[in-house]
Formats: sequence, structure tokens, C-alpha cells
Amino acid sequence: MDANYHTQQTPQFRVLSEAQMRRLYQATLECLERTGVAVHNAEARRLLAGADARLDGERAHIPPHLIQDAVAANPRSFTLWGRDGVHRMQVVPDRVHFGPGPTCTYFIDPHSGEMHQTRRGDPGLTARVCDALENIDYVMSLGLIGDVPPRLAPVYEFAEMIANSGKPVLAWGYSTENVSDIYQMALAVAGSEQALRHKPNMAFFATYQSPLIQTDEDLANVLWAVEHGLPVIYLGGGCAGTTAPVTAAGTLVISLAGALTGLAIMQLKQRGARVCIGSVPQAMDLRTARPPYGGPEMSLYSAALADICRWLGLPFMGTAGASESKLLDLQAAIECSQQALLSALSGAALVHDVGFLDCAQIGSLDSLVMNDEIIAMTRRVMRGIEVSDDTLMLDLIDKVGPGGQFISTPETRKRYRQEIWNPTLMDRQPFEAWQAAGALDMNQRIHLKLEKILAEHQPPPLPSGAAEKIAAVLQAAERREASKKSE
Repeated sequence: MDANYHTQQTPQFRVLSEAQMRRLYQATLECLERTGVAVHNAEARRLLAGADARLDGERAHIPPHLIQDAVAANPRSFTLWGRDGVHRMQVVPDRVHFGPGPTCTYFIDPHSGEMHQTRRGDPGLTARVCDALENIDYVMSLGLIGDVPPRLAPVYEFAEMIANSGKPVLAWGYSTENVSDIYQMALAVAGSEQALRHKPNMAFFATYQSPLIQTDEDLANVLWAVEHGLPVIYLGGGCAGTTAPVTAAGTLVISLAGALTGLAIMQLKQRGARVCIGSVPQAMDLRTARPPYGGPEMSLYSAALADICRWLGLPFMGTAGASESKLLDLQAAIECSQQALLSALSGAALVHDVGFLDCAQIGSLDSLVMNDEIIAMTRRVMRGIEVSDDTLMLDLIDKVGPGGQFISTPETRKRYRQEIWNPTLMDRQPFEAWQAAGALDMNQRIHLKLEKILAEHQPPPLPSGAAEKIAAVLQAAERREASKKSE
């Protein structure tokens, strides 16, 4: 039998040639050394200065060898584990995983359909739906809780997510206190520091700012995380025409410069730290002064960055499953479908923001369910076509002969489910059968599936004693915030 690379070719989408990737990388290195980056964290500046970066106040001019060494030090892949012991994600180029994002201010109530400010319980609902959906690989909160002490919102979000899904969780925080609280919760679930390092049930998600800014808080958070062995997702990106040059190439340089600066700082802190860089590179719509989340440029720019990261041997996080539409409609379906397919074809290791509406302002569980079907279709495309003696079926063709039929053969029964994708939401019935079944449109079918998940699906239980430890962390965090207010 032929080797796998002869029998099966994974479909791929490439934006950049090798010459273009090399030139963009060299331009980024020149930008970092010539223009430099504003680094607002004192420890990060000390690390850079100790590695031959030139400091001009808070601006660091970073020599190429420092970036090249960081790229060499970063693992080419790492694994995140679900607490259920079943789900795992190898974060590596060309193995694509999808999940929600964390930043929506508003949330669509899955029962009433009304929009409200994201509140306690919403991240838990999101996690439970993610846990039930086969093609959603990890959990993020889909919203910013607004009815708890503001500085504790990420901690409450993580507590709900880890309790309501057995899949890996990506968490974020506003401060090192947040990161420490989240770490203690993850530790309660993992059982020990050694177990958490060996099989991390979470990664820490942080951002860099454009153009060329590394904030004190974000760097403090990731430095704490890598010191304690947590994998880090470091994501940002310029917006063409506002926080980056209007050209795609200029936006790529700005985005890559931010990501690689953070990578270098983390590798100086903890060589071999597990880091996945990422970007949400966008184009500005000058008519609205908003970056269109559903625009084709974001998918194009993200695919280009995925090309460069694969060339460098770095895992990359992109974006898909998001729409500018304010509700789940044809616009949302068009934008989400294009993004999911292009992100998968680009080979981004992680893809987030599934379920976002209205320029990342609204989180929608219905959209999450719709995207699960879109991702399933996309994954069938990504499996490609196996060409081997077994799949060519020349013996069967010879046996059936001209004018015969294949539907009754054992080979068809045996291979049908693995060869031909079957939908859970798409309607393929004849008109009369569809009408007899209630004539439900796609939105109705999506919502019925969501209601069934919310009514019936139960995530795996937390380990014994973990819920109490998580509650104790939340109580301690609340006392800490209350004491700060009284000072």
C-alpha cells in the first residue's frame, strides 16, 4: 500500500509564497530593531535589556537574533487536555480546533431570545453547549460578566466554564491576581501542580496592543503564567487604516511584530514556555469607523499569518464563526461559512470567536450551534480524498459491471458513514416530507437543537472536592476586592 502522503492529501489554502513570507519576516525584524516597541512592564524591559535589546526609556529596540532565538525555543506543538480525560487538543499547525471567544458585552438569552448584558450563568450555559457540540473543541466564555465586581469577572467566568464542560478551557484575566485565582481553580480540578503541568486543562489567553505596544498588565499576566507552567495564547493584531498601515503587508508586519515581541519576552522568562501566538488582523470600514468582523480581509490576513507561522514552526490562533449581523440570518450564515472554511484551509492551530455577532458585541448560542454544523461540513472537506487500492475499488467495479448498482453491496454499507457526511441540521428531505415534519426553517431547527442541549445535556461532574475549592477561591477573591475598596 502507498505511504499516507501518496494516498491522502489534506486540502490547503496558501496566501503567501515563500519569498513573500521571508520578506515579511525580515521586514518585521527590521521594524522591531529600527522602530522598536513600547514595553510598559519593568520586568520585561529587564529581560530584554539582559538579552542585548537597546532601551530608550520604555521603548525597546529588539535585535533579530533575540526573536530568532525565541522562535527556536518555542515548542512546535503542545497539548491541552479536557478534565474528562477524553478530549485533548494538540496545538500544532494544520491541526485545526474551533471554539468561542471571550469578549462580548451582550448575550442573547436562549430561552426568551432577548438580548441582555452578559451576566452570571451565561458562561456556564456557553460551556455546557460547547460540551455537547461535537465540532467545538474548547471553551471560552462568549461574554464579559457584568453583574459581579468588575475586576473579578474573568475569575467567575472560568469557574463556570470549568464546571460545565469536560473540554479544555481558555481563560483570560485582568491582573496577576486573576491569573493566580484561575490557576488555583485549575489546580483543584487537576489534583496537583505536577498533574496540571503534565496535562494542562487550560491555557491562559492574553492580548498585545497595536501599533507596537506591550502593556504592563498583559505582560505581567503572561510572565506569571509561564513561570507557573501554564500554556499561553498571545493574540492581538492591527486594524488596517487605523492601528496599522492600510496595506495588507503593513498590517501583517504590525501584527507579527506584536506577537513575536511577546513570544521573545516569555521565552526569556521561561525558555521552552508553551506559547501559541495569534492575531485578529482587520480592515477598517471607513464609513462606520468599525472593523468588519465578517469582512473577507480578516480571513485573508489571518491565513497569511498562518502561512508565516507554519514557515517559522509556530502554532497560530485565528478567527472564524463571527459575523457583523445583529441576529442569526443569511448574512451571519454567509460570513461564518466563509470564515470557517478559509480558517480550516489555512491550517491555523486554534480558531476562536465562534458565536460572535455585531463586531464582537453579542454572544449567541444559536450561532454556536449553527457554526457546529458549518465546521462539521468544513471538516469533511479537510479530510480530503483517500486514493489507495482499498478506495479505488476496482474489484468491486469489475464485479458489479456495466449497468449494475452499488447500493446493496456490503462495501457500500461498510463505508457509507465514513465516506459521506450526514448533517444534523441541514434539510435534505423531499418537499412533501419536509412539510409533513412541520416545515421548519433553519433558524427553527437550530433553536430546537439548542433547547434540547440545554434541557438534556449534562457535563461530566467535577472531581470530588473541586467544587468546594473553586467556591473558596471565589470567596477569597471577593474578600480581597472588598478590602481594597475599604482602604
